[in-house]
Amino acid sequence: MKEDKNREQEVETVRKLYVDETLNRSMNWVSGDDETGQTGDDTAQKAADTRPGSEVQPEPCEGERAETEDSEAGTVSRGKSRKENQGGWKQEVWEWVKIILSAAVIAFVLNTFIIANSEVPSGSMEDTIMTGDRVIGSRLSYLFEEPQRGDIAIFHFPDNEKIYYVKRIIGLPGDTVDIVDGGVYLNGSKEPLEEPYIREPMIPEEAMHYEVPEGCYFMMGDNRNYSLDARRWQNTYVKKEKIIAKVMFRYYPKPGKIK
Repeated sequence: MKEDKNREQEVETVRKLYVDETLNRSMNWVSGDDETGQTGDDTAQKAADTRPGSEVQPEPCEGERAETEDSEAGTVSRGKSRKENQGGWKQEVWEWVKIILSAAVIAFVLNTFIIANSEVPSGSMEDTIMTGDRVIGSRLSYLFEEPQRGDIAIFHFPDNEKIYYVKRIIGLPGDTVDIVDGGVYLNGSKEPLEEPYIREPMIPEEAMHYEVPEGCYFMMGDNRNYSLDARRWQNTYVKKEKIIAKVMFRYYPKPGKIK
């Protein structure tokens, strides 16, 4: 008897479980939920997506997104590169302009206030300065000292001040200069001036006498027999303010100091 009761209880329990399961499924169907947990709206959306003429745009995958981002970044980078390149050549041109302008300013200051650059076109100063030599003179020398006898100077030619001449200073302000029998006599001296720099002895000419005014100088070339110097000028003397520079050295073709 007990066994029969136990079986009946088991059967009853199974029946109740079956009824409960059936009721639960019915309730899920009425509420729109299926066994997979999808709602009726999801089902309708899927049905709509599968209708003819409907197109579903797939979302890009991670690789495609990365490629798009890389492409956009490359476009931006190329734009920046173009701007940088344009700015780069403009900056380079400006740097060259600054260099050229700086060099021009420096050259102007040097040639106007510090040095004088001159080419000697004739042989009047040979053998000290040869024809075609280029020399540099100091404009500052005579700002701090007076011109001295024996200096080689660059100055404005008295008969045409647009032309520069290069000669040696022989007579100083207040001097008397006598040229007799190929010798130069200063201030009534009985002995001629020692001139180791002249190329050759002067050819004797008619005696010449000069009195150098104050503030002026008497100039002669070292190649006396072929020099167009103060002996031949219409305006014999060179004023101090017309002296431009003291010649210091030769820089072409053979660099060297000039005495």
